[in-house]
Amino acid sequence: MQRRHYAKKIDVGDASRLKVGIAVSEFNSDITGSMLEAALETLREWKVPKKAINIMYVPGSFELPLASAKLIKKKADVVIALGCVIKGETKHDEYISNAVAQGLTQLMLTTGVPIGFGVITPNNLAQAKARSRGRANKGIEATIAALRMALVIVN
Repeated sequence: MQRRHYAKKIDVGDASRLKVGIAVSEFNSDITGSMLEAALETLREWKVPKKAINIMYVPGSFELPLASAKLIKKKADVVIALGCVIKGETKHDEYISNAVAQGLTQLMLTTGVPIGFGVITPNNLAQAKARSRGRANKGIEATIAALRMALVIVN
């Protein structure tokens, strides 16, 4: 089975009727800011109007599930969660990334609202930069996955 890379080439859909929430971590903002820019560009390509996009900034990735829940309460049809948890000398990164993944998964399953998982967990800053720049930008992948799921659910 061949792995599909969304950021390389995928047909752009019409998501113009969707309300989109973006929860973005301010921690490692040079990385998450680049992911946010890529997400916004992807939303433009998918015809999401600027007025239909609600961005909520939070201190760190740990706060992404709560921010995503708030965006859903504000009637978002789809949420994109963007964060970066870089490995350190302790297991702190594992606890944070696991908690975020579980929180977002539980929220998605209980609300039925798709959440694009754009939380990267690199080993170092160089890997973080590689995953937040150009065509390998995980902000693109998370946005496309979320939009595709929202369009499947809405139709």
